Parts: sequence; C-alpha cells; structure tokens
Amino acid sequence: MADFETIIYEKRDGLGYVTLNRPQALNTYNLQMRDELYQVLAAIKGDPEVRVVIFRGTGEKAFCAGADLSEFLTAPSPVIARQVRWERDVWGLFLSIPQPLIAAVHGYVLGDGLEISLCCDLRLASEDARFGLPEPGLGIIPAAGGSQTLPRVIGRAKALEMLLTGRWLKAEEAYRLKLVNRVVPRGDLWPAAERLAAKIKGYSPATVSYAKQAVSRGLDLSLDEGLELEARLGGLVTSEGGAS
Repeated sequence: MADFETIIYEKRDGLGYVTLNRPQALNTYNLQMRDELYQVLAAIKGDPEVRVVIFRGTGEKAFCAGADLSEFLTAPSPVIARQVRWERDVWGLFLSIPQPLIAAVHGYVLGDGLEISLCCDLRLASEDARFGLPEPGLGIIPAAGGSQTLPRVIGRAKALEMLLTGRWLKAEEAYRLKLVNRVVPRGDLWPAAERLAAKIKGYSPATVSYAKQAVSRGLDLSLDEGLELEARLGGLVTSEGGAS
C-alpha cells in the first residue's frame, strides 16, 4: 500500500495497525486523513490476512483531538459535499468492517477522535485519557455519528449531558460508564491492545466475524428478530465448520 502522510498502516502476523500520525496537530482529523483513512479501511475490509485491527495515535498528548476546524468549517457547496460523502463515506465504511476493531486511546479523545473510537468494537484507554464532544460549543453538532453511537454505548442521559454541556470524562469515569472496556497505565496501553488482539486472533475468523455481526446488527432489531439473526449466523458457523 502507498505511503501516507497522516496515517501509518502496518500489517504484522495477522494484525493490522492504523496509527493516526499528525502529532504536531494533536492528530486532528483533516481532509487528507479522511481520504487516507478511507483507503486504509477499504484495504482492511478486503484483506483476509488481517484478523484484528488496532487503532492508535502518535505523540504523547492525544489519540485525536477532533477535527481540523480550519478545513472542516470551510463548507463546500451542497453538491460537492454530497458527492464527497457518497464517494468517501469513511464512517459507513468503518461500521461495515467485518474484522474486530480495537481502539487504544490516550490523552485527548475529542470530537472525531471519540467518534473514531466509537466506531471500534473494543476500547482500551490509558489513565490520562480524556473524552469529550466539544462540537456544540463551536456552533456545530457531531458529523461522524457521535450523536448516535455515544448514547448506544453509555445511554441517552449521559450522552446528552456530554453533548449539551461540553462535559469531558476522565478515563476512570469513562470505564464506569462502559465507554471503555479497560483502563491501563500509559506505558501498557499498546502492549495491552496487542495482547487482546492476539487473544481474538486465536479464534476462527469466521466465528469472530459472525459473533460481531450478531451483536452489532442485532442491537437495531427486536429481540425476536435478533434471535432469528443469531440462529442464521450460528447455522453459517456450523456449516462452515468454524473454519480458521
């Protein structure tokens, strides 16, 4: 895959590593990162050699401190905006990835940074992580699914409190609210993510993918519909023999 300027993508031993790489700008999400992330996600989705993916950020201060407002607040015409959305729907692509995605976050996890982590299946945070959605204070609302994904994870009331008041969460509170699966010391963040990824990688990729589908798709269904989905996916696992 071509070299990128805002992202580092590596593949080793069945694991994919996506590293946000704008440390001088707190890894803020800009137009170039959007385009490069789209290319990386499309490659991951079509690569059977990648069993689990870890997302992380370079530098000491931030996983991602949000969007680069100098670019995203300069609105294109509605026609161009619709065309770009159709051609590069990064967030829709994120949610369609069949492999498990792990976010290993530290420092500032704000705006688009929080939304990227919410598009992942599991979230590990270092003790210094801080989570927030500052968009309303800037006169905008989340544009990458945060108003939908956050309440599905921590509940409506807490999500609205964060969104309407601009309140940030420290790592331990994020853990209590089940926004993150685990809080670890900063120095153990990436090793902990790799250990978790290695554990998942040890299982059948088909079984893991179907289990992820059962949960993520089932949450938007009634219980009866979800049970039917589970039965169908379970049948596929059985018919495929849990192939590795």
